[in-house]
Amino acid sequence: MIAVVIPCYRETAAVLSVIAAVPPPVDRIYCVDDGCPDGTGDLVERECADPRVTVLRHARNRGVGGAMATGYLQALADGAEIIVKIDGDGQMAPRLIPAFVEPIRAGRADYVKGNRFFRPETVAAMPTVRLVGNAVLSFLNKFSSGYWQIFDPTNGFTAIHARVLWLMPLERIDRSYLFETEMLYRLGTLRAVVLDLPVKPVYGDERSHLVPHRMILPLLGRHGANFLRRIVYCYFLRDFSVASLEWLLGPALILFGLIFGASAWASAGASGVEATAGTVMLAALPIILGVQALLSALNFDSANQPRTPIHPTLGDLLDETEEGVGPRTASPTNPETDHGAGGDGGE
Repeated sequence: MIAVVIPCYRETAAVLSVIAAVPPPVDRIYCVDDGCPDGTGDLVERECADPRVTVLRHARNRGVGGAMATGYLQALADGAEIIVKIDGDGQMAPRLIPAFVEPIRAGRADYVKGNRFFRPETVAAMPTVRLVGNAVLSFLNKFSSGYWQIFDPTNGFTAIHARVLWLMPLERIDRSYLFETEMLYRLGTLRAVVLDLPVKPVYGDERSHLVPHRMILPLLGRHGANFLRRIVYCYFLRDFSVASLEWLLGPALILFGLIFGASAWASAGASGVEATAGTVMLAALPIILGVQALLSALNFDSANQPRTPIHPTLGDLLDETEEGVGPRTASPTNPETDHGAGGDGGE
């Protein structure tokens, strides 16, 4: 079964046309009214006659991550095999859903996402602020997720296999605009295969709510923390290799060189005697070797991307967990979520 989740917040202008464009291979459509002040959920229930549609409601706004967690859990409980995410603003083409589903069904990927940077024409049409912002986010995401060949991490057109989604800690994934990048970080720790597909977005008169200068510090902090966690988990807890030694030696050598050099410089300044060439080399050489070690570790990391999808082998593992958790037994129980049925054309 293929399911589509549409997080909705102030989407009354386009959500009905988005739903109408979802192609027949999709079996279920979940519209998550994320505490929407203009009543997107009410509009869908009143105006949409598509029997595939179910409206899920949040009493208060939880962000795109919270809306997706609710939609994902409901789709899993209903037995969905592949779950697609599209936005309700009309910037994505639902006709492309089969193209996102096919690589997963064929066993070539665990997670498929859109890439608006694939064609030069698409990049040229992108607003400058979004172009720069997405380029910076893409660069930071390469470090934090380990997917060095993936671009446009904030793209909201995605598809994921249910078996992989079962392993994702949805309750811990960021609820804000970092939801998609957090998904990539979590997928990286699972060694899931991620595939980029070219998409052409449609930009209207809507304005982004993101303020670039206010995002810099939170982004650096979040991606930096994820990068360190990923390195510790992937190179020291789950595995150990030459790259693990380089991750240790690189910073240690650089730190030693900087401390020794600063100490020698201070000592020379206090005594009035210039440092010898040997002292300078003793400070510079560890820094050079440390930088080389880190570059070598990054090169190994970029070549260490997962190549084999994990979802074909996860079926038995999910059935044999100690808690017995699997698609047949889990439920998206959430006391703050009201479930309403849509698709009946209203009263």
